[in-house]
Amino acid sequence: MAKIDFGGVLEEVITSDEFTLEKSLDVLKDETVAVLGYGVQGPGQALNMRDNGVRVIVGQREGGKSWEKAVNDGFVPGKTLFPPEEAARKGTIIQNLISDAGQVATWPALKECLNPGDALYFSHGFAITYKDQTGIIPPDNVDVILVAPKGSGRTLRTNFLNGAGVNSSFAVFQDATGKARERTLALGVVIGSGYLFPTTFEKEVFSDLVGERGVLMGCLAGVMEAQYDTLRRHGHSPSEAFNETVEELTQSLILLVAENGMDWMYGNCSTTAQRGALDWKKPFKEAVAPVFEKLYQSVASGGETRIVLEANSAPDYRERLDKELKEIHESEMWRAGTAVRSLRPEKRRKI
Repeated sequence: MAKIDFGGVLEEVITSDEFTLEKSLDVLKDETVAVLGYGVQGPGQALNMRDNGVRVIVGQREGGKSWEKAVNDGFVPGKTLFPPEEAARKGTIIQNLISDAGQVATWPALKECLNPGDALYFSHGFAITYKDQTGIIPPDNVDVILVAPKGSGRTLRTNFLNGAGVNSSFAVFQDATGKARERTLALGVVIGSGYLFPTTFEKEVFSDLVGERGVLMGCLAGVMEAQYDTLRRHGHSPSEAFNETVEELTQSLILLVAENGMDWMYGNCSTTAQRGALDWKKPFKEAVAPVFEKLYQSVASGGETRIVLEANSAPDYRERLDKELKEIHESEMWRAGTAVRSLRPEKRRKI
């Protein structure tokens, strides 16, 4: 492990310099990795592993869009593409990348497919951490491990093809074979991680659920809508409100943050913007801090888990989700966004 200073706190991380691709392939040379689920994370992880020379098979329900996607990606029915239970029986490392609610429904059948010495792999600590609600309690004779990319499966694949990676956390919950850690690190490398940092199943799911509901998605969407609505209420046009709320953030400022940090972004803006941002940062932090604490407690208590499992297991879940997403899509703010994006220079050149 390499020790890195994260803002005055030394943490140990693992890069491909410490745990090389060659070493990873040697660790996995006798393994068959069965990727269960070909939805969000499945394609990126499966394709990256296959391209890196790992023996990969996919387990997916036959006949659906995900099955067809796997076929289009080169997985062959009866050879490298099977129904989930058959794939699980053939695999020595079973990557359970089905949705959280789906994992609950399929666990009784999957449990029967596990052989002594197998590794049961997750990319989310949800199922194990909230086992009292999910009922997912692995047998004692299998490794239980985690590699959680800090990005979507699509980004994992895109970055891999561009010669980059997505940082991932890793954890070992149960080491039945004595080689669980090596298996975990090898898998982290071959799926295309930029670097790997240690965590636990519990810490991974707590931080993940807070992040998704917070800055990454829920908070981001909420504050964007609040600012857009305020500007519109005071007579600003949809174009102006959207550009000042979303377009400048996503096309300029966040790229500066990604390049060298928030202070560097501030340093490359006007003095008027610098002063205002620094003055208003504290009031915004004070306003939302109680909301984040409430959110964390809801995650830690299992309240968010109950909501997720109840909602996602409902027979009309997809219909209700589509309705909610349609409301966002058809709102004035995001209709304005469609128009703004169409006017970007690269879009106009294609017309």
